[in-house]
Amino acid sequence: MVMPLALLEKSMDHRISLLLKDTRVLEGKLVGYDDYMNMVLEDTEERTSEQTRRLGIVVLRGNNVVSISPL
Repeated sequence: MVMPLALLEKSMDHRISLLLKDTRVLEGKLVGYDDYMNMVLEDTEERTSEQTRRLGIVVLRGNNVVSISPL
């Protein structure tokens, strides 16, 4: 099993996909995180079942994340 902070360390400056509690999916380049899994993503896109939106830079609170996947 891969620990979340170890995965974030390996994923620095790479694109990741995050599934959020509200079923949205964010895809972006991970440029920062902390011990609480709060993250900063660049070039972020939000994907829902209906549309894709470009968000740019996003600061995301870690407790909203259900899963993390490297792209």
